[in-house]
Amino acid sequence: MQYSVLDLSPVPEGTDAKQAIANTVDLARHAEEWGYHRYWMAEHHNMPGIASAATAILIGHVAQATHRLRVGAGGVMLPNHAPLTIAEQFGTLAAIHGDRIDLGLGRAPGGDQAVYRALRRGAGDTFPDDVTELIGYLGHPRPGAPVRAIPGEGTHVPVWILGSSLFGAQLAAHLGLPYAFASHFAPDALEQAVQIYRQQFQPSAQSRTPRFMLAVNVFAAETDADGAYLRTSMQQAFARLRTGQPGKLPRPVADIDAAIGSRMRQAVDLALRISAVGAPGTVRVRLQELIDTYSPDEIILTGQIHDHAARLRSFEIAAEVMADLALATG
Repeated sequence: MQYSVLDLSPVPEGTDAKQAIANTVDLARHAEEWGYHRYWMAEHHNMPGIASAATAILIGHVAQATHRLRVGAGGVMLPNHAPLTIAEQFGTLAAIHGDRIDLGLGRAPGGDQAVYRALRRGAGDTFPDDVTELIGYLGHPRPGAPVRAIPGEGTHVPVWILGSSLFGAQLAAHLGLPYAFASHFAPDALEQAVQIYRQQFQPSAQSRTPRFMLAVNVFAAETDADGAYLRTSMQQAFARLRTGQPGKLPRPVADIDAAIGSRMRQAVDLALRISAVGAPGTVRVRLQELIDTYSPDEIILTGQIHDHAARLRSFEIAAEVMADLALATG
């Protein structure tokens, strides 16, 4: 089973976006060494703790710093953009870096209504039509067409549908596209969405069979206690986001209930329940459990960890575990 990285370029407290981007490049280089298949980054706006707003630019930066790793968006929030613009951006990336670029598309705005207005986007949900239009721009050259994506046409950049609801599952199935579910923070519809996607999938030029990617938080360390300690940064960040107080990624704390309250911690843990936390053996058991339950074709791992060295070690442990699971099932 292939395993990949989802990176939001977190900006830890005490650092800035410049350092966050340097950390992203460093993690990507290590991820390539550790056998990760893809390195995806996500579009978020107006978030002090996330440095991946200009996603296509960051993808190009990471692709330039790596050699074999597939690099892409997980994802671009298409309602924020004209399909032609995204086709040109990712067509340009493909022209520079070849067949290493992925394009995951999300339906959410990646910010609040103030962000939506700042991006000068109008009202109305045209996501299915926009996806189809975008795929057309990236497909076979169309001489004589009134609008062409140059660069873009003929690159056939692989398009994925991202989602956390049944809508995305149905659309991905209808269009015959691979599907990534945002189970790392919104897992409530996971089981039903996967079932619908697989049952309703229609083969397409891009994919003859359904391809499902499961997103999992991972906080791996030498001991279970160390893993739980690392996770408290994301627990705090998620709690602050829910209460309308987003900020930089907090430092970990020894007592998470004292930091955010036990009721909030329970709500956060419910939302983040698709996670593997702890020592290598504990992480292995949890990842095997998730694989057995959902039978993903690929797992994409993410983890908001304050200390960069600890973050590197977490992804290294996760890669070792995934490689071991692949050998065990091979």
